[in-house]
Amino acid sequence: MKDFIREYPLFSLCGLNCGLCTMHIGGLCPGCGGGDGNQSCAIARCGKERGVEFCIHCGDYPCAKYDGIDDYDSFISHLSQKQDLEKLGCIGLDAYRLELDEKITMLAALLERYNDGRHKSPFCTAVNLLGIERLRVIMTTLGTKTTPDMTPKEKAALASQLMEAAATEQEVSLKLRKKK
Repeated sequence: MKDFIREYPLFSLCGLNCGLCTMHIGGLCPGCGGGDGNQSCAIARCGKERGVEFCIHCGDYPCAKYDGIDDYDSFISHLSQKQDLEKLGCIGLDAYRLELDEKITMLAALLERYNDGRHKSPFCTAVNLLGIERLRVIMTTLGTKTTPDMTPKEKAALASQLMEAAATEQEVSLKLRKKK
């Protein structure tokens, strides 16, 4: 959308963590309000018209645009979308930004050190949905349990195992849900 620029495009108006999305990481999307893109997004058009940085700051939130918004996923999970928006509303942008930036850094480390070429999407989903404290434990555990002689496949398997265990404990699925 022309002239759609936001202060922090790595967290969308509607609550998606764009900085953890495979499309953004792959350089195919600038993030919400990161310049050209989002042409068909009704929420982005609405936010631009109303002059709000995040939907949570709109007096009409949640509006009809949120009906069924978390029924399925796109390139990123929509499961935590509303929860993350509400967290932003409670702790403020600066604190939320610090947490999301930490998650982005963790994801970069996972992709660089523990990806065997087949785990980009699962790692993105896990970092998006798992709590920051669990992710810190996972990263520490990976740092102590991996050795230089481990293959990329073994490192990826260990990372996946730790994430799946955390997801089970948190009662969340790490599979993206397709539109029916």
